[in-house]
Order: sequence, then C-alpha cells, then structure tokens
Amino acid sequence: MEQHRTRPPNDGPRRGTPHQPARLPPQARHGAGGERRPGQGQGTRRPGRQAGAAARTTPPGPRLTGLGSGLFCVLVMFLLGCLDAALFGGAMIAYGVLFLPVCVLTALWVRAADVLTTPVVVPIAFAAGLVPVADGGGGLLGRLMGLFTGLATQAGWLYGGTLVAGVIVLVRRVRWVRQRRRRT
Repeated sequence: MEQHRTRPPNDGPRRGTPHQPARLPPQARHGAGGERRPGQGQGTRRPGRQAGAAARTTPPGPRLTGLGSGLFCVLVMFLLGCLDAALFGGAMIAYGVLFLPVCVLTALWVRAADVLTTPVVVPIAFAAGLVPVADGGGGLLGRLMGLFTGLATQAGWLYGGTLVAGVIVLVRRVRWVRQRRRRT
C-alpha cells in the first residue's frame, strides 16, 4: 500500500555543502518498468559493502501509509473484537492480549515518513474494537456506558499497547533520521 512520490525530492545544494549531482529515480536507472537492462547497475556498489552483506534498513512486511496503518489497525481490532465476542463471550482479557500484537504490527508496518501516526491510531483502534466486546444493554446509551466502562477497566492494556507502539516508533524514527543525516 505504499504510495510513490508524485514530485521529485528537493535534491538541491544546501548551504555550506558542495554541489552533488542529483540521484536518478529507480525508473530512470532501470527503465520504465523497473527492470534492469543487461550490463546496467554493475559496479555501482558503494565502497566498503560486500556482495552478501546487504544491510536491511527497514523491517520486513508491508509499507503502510499513515492512513493505511490507521485503517489496518481499526479494521483488525474491530474484527478481533467481533471474534472475541463470538468465541469468548466478550472476554476483556482476551481482547487486551490480542491488542498487543496488533500494536506491534502497526508500528512495524507503517512507512518511516508516517511512523509518528501510530501512537495516535492505536488508542482509536482499541476503542473501535471494544464496541462489539463491551457489555451494554438497553440501546445506544447502554452500549455507550459499556464502552466507557470497558475503556476505564481495560486502561492497562490500552496504555501498554500504546507504550509498546510508541517505543517501536521512537526507535524507528531515530534510526530513520540518522540514516537521512548520513546520506546528506
């Protein structure tokens, strides 16, 4: 679900740095479809890198935008809430345990530029998934009361999942900023 840039990045010279030639996008280097032509791209490795030791800078998995990660997290938590209500009768402990891996996956799968959206999205997804799990009878007001009660009594899971996602996000953001500084 990664969206590609529609305009080229600003690769102009910065103050105090010598002019460096602009880097070509992958389409220009490898052809329109991204495929390599015979003989192209050989001998362009950076010094100090070995052929078998390519360092992976991003964790494996899909690259989601900020909106995509929010939709993923909300949808998965709502489905897990429905599953919990159907299988376990709305057990809040099971819902809280299922919330933690969703937080981790959301924090790992969001692309680096949108990584700071994760700590905002995760609590919203927790509340959205709590709707089918919350005990509530007597119409809309009873359902809302059950939702607020569930949020109050399960705050530990909510804070824990948000904290886990926040730590992962901060580590990823620091690494991303350091990599960008090294490139310039």
